[in-house]
Amino acid sequence: MANAVSTAQRIVEARRFELGIIVLILINAVILGMATSSSLVDRYGDAFETASRIILGAFVVEALLKMAARWPRPHRYFRDGWNVFDFLVILVALLPATGTFAMAARLGRLMRLMRLVTAMRELRIVVGTLLRSLPSVANVTVLMLIVIYIYAVVGYHLFHETDPAQWGSLGLSALTLFEMVTMEGWTVFLDTAMEEHPWAWVYFVSFILIGTFVVANVVIAVVVNNLDEVKSEQVRSLQSPPTADDLLREIRATQESLRRLEEQLQRRPPDGE
Repeated sequence: MANAVSTAQRIVEARRFELGIIVLILINAVILGMATSSSLVDRYGDAFETASRIILGAFVVEALLKMAARWPRPHRYFRDGWNVFDFLVILVALLPATGTFAMAARLGRLMRLMRLVTAMRELRIVVGTLLRSLPSVANVTVLMLIVIYIYAVVGYHLFHETDPAQWGSLGLSALTLFEMVTMEGWTVFLDTAMEEHPWAWVYFVSFILIGTFVVANVVIAVVVNNLDEVKSEQVRSLQSPPTADDLLREIRATQESLRRLEEQLQRRPPDGE
């Protein structure tokens, strides 16, 4: 049993195993893209389905190997959030692609592409950074909505008669300001407003400075700060002392090596023969 566990550990920790999973995910992505062509589906639909099932089977084997690598505590597999995500993707993909589960099965096949995130450590860092940044970004978003609301009210009173198509109501004003945040066509709105109000540039330039440059830089600062924190945590986790399970695995691996050495010594002929 110890030999099987150590073998599973070597497999799941091997770089080639990780690269193999990434290749399967990329192949699955290509198949999903090709399946959007009706002519290709008519000609190679069965091949697409067979390849998809083989890839799903490989993902199931991967999950079982990772559980076996944590034996005799396979439940520790689910302590990793990325493993839980992979397991849910497999469960959804196993649903029959007919009847009430047809849509869920199709979504499950699409979700396999997200496994590329779990298979690549660099992408896991990026996603972890984005998830950690959500609370701070939400606060910045609230601030941005307040700024848009204030400027929308002011813009309605200033320009609803000059340009009713863009500023004719509070909703239109807010939508116009949201478009300006994307830096799309805001100079057209500026030129139209300045035909009647030469000082309108103050309104537009101030909003662009606050809404685009300041807020965008705050969001970038938040993401960069969280990225540094995630990387620091990973470094600390690598420097942390080994757990009891890690020590037990090392002991089992050492015992297995000693057993193989004893077998080789027993098979070795005595000296002098």
